[in-house]
Amino acid sequence: MSCEIIAEVGVNHNGSLELACELVKQAAACGADVVKFQTYQTEKLVCFDAPKAGYQLRSSSGAESQFQMLKRLELTRREFHALKKCCEEADVEFLSTPFDVESARFLKDELKVGRFKIGSGDVTCGPLLLEVALSGKPVILSTGMSNFQEIESALGMIAFGYLGGKGRPCQASFREAWESEAGRAALERNVTLLHCTSQYPAPLLDTNLLAMKALEARFGLRLGFSDHTEGLAAAAAAAALGAVMIEKHFTLDKTMNGPDHKASLEPEEFKDMVRLVREVETVLGSSVKVIVDSERPTREVARRSLVAATAIKRGDVFSIENLIAKRPGTGISAAEYWDWIGTVAQKDYRPDEMIVR
Repeated sequence: MSCEIIAEVGVNHNGSLELACELVKQAAACGADVVKFQTYQTEKLVCFDAPKAGYQLRSSSGAESQFQMLKRLELTRREFHALKKCCEEADVEFLSTPFDVESARFLKDELKVGRFKIGSGDVTCGPLLLEVALSGKPVILSTGMSNFQEIESALGMIAFGYLGGKGRPCQASFREAWESEAGRAALERNVTLLHCTSQYPAPLLDTNLLAMKALEARFGLRLGFSDHTEGLAAAAAAAALGAVMIEKHFTLDKTMNGPDHKASLEPEEFKDMVRLVREVETVLGSSVKVIVDSERPTREVARRSLVAATAIKRGDVFSIENLIAKRPGTGISAAEYWDWIGTVAQKDYRPDEMIVR
C-alpha cells in the first residue's frame, strides 16, 4: 500500500485565502495526496493572555500574544468553503484539524470532510475527541508529547464515541469501551496513530522513530509519522519502517513571518521528500524472498556448476581430484558436489565439460 503524503499547511497561509489556494496548487504539484489546514475559533482555543510557545517566539513578534497571533491567522467559514473547492480543483484531499467542538461540527456538517485529524496538543481534550468520534468518521491522531497511558485514554474516549456514546461519558465508560471487542474493532477500522515529536523543528536525537514499532505493538493500529524535523531523512526512515502516512509542514517561503514557516519544506524540498519516500517504497518491495527476474542473468553467470576437473572416462568414479565447481551456473548446482563424489561417470568427459545427469 502506498504511503499517504500530507502537506501540512496549517496556518502557513498567514491568514490569506489567496496564499492558501496557492499552497494547495503547489503541494499538489509536488505530489501531495492531502493538504491539511487548521480550523478554529480563537476565543474557544486560547486564553487572551496565554503565552506563545518558544518556537512561536523565535519566528514571530514577542509583542503579539498567542491570542492575537491566532486571531490574525484565523480563516472564516466562507474562506474554508473556497479552500475546499481549491483542493477539489487541484485533485487533492482537503483535510483540517478542528480545535474546538463547533469547528469539528462545521467540518463535518458543512464541508463534509471524510475524516478528522487531531493534533498532539488535543490528545487529552475529551470533548473534542468525543465529538469527532461520534461523527463515525475515521480519525488521524498525532501522539506528540504523549505517553502510552495518555494515548490509551484518548483511544478509550474515541472508542466510546464510535460505539454511540451511550451512557455517561467518564473514565470508567471510556475504559470499558477500550477493553471491549466492539471498541477495539472500531478503532482498528478507523484510527491511524501518528508518531510525532512536538518541537519545531524537532531535533533528530529526539525523533525516536522506533517508537512507531512500540505503538504498533501496543495498540495494533495503523501507524504513520508527523515529521517536524529539518530535512528528509526522518521521512524516508519512517517510510522504511512501514509508515502508512507521512505528514510534513509545507510553505512557499521559509523566511515568511509566521510560527511554522521555518520548520516547513519549500516546494522543491517537498517534491524531493515525496520522490524519496516513493523510492523507499519501491525498494521495500514485499516480505517474500524470491529470485527476481532482473537477477536471473547474473545468477547464471555468477553461480557454479559441477564440471570435470580432468579427463574422465565412462566408468570412472567421481572424486575430489576429478570433480570441481566452476562458473557458469547453467548446469548441475555445486550444492550437489558431495552427492556426486563416489558415484560412477556414465559417459566420457573432457576437462571443463559440465557434468550431466
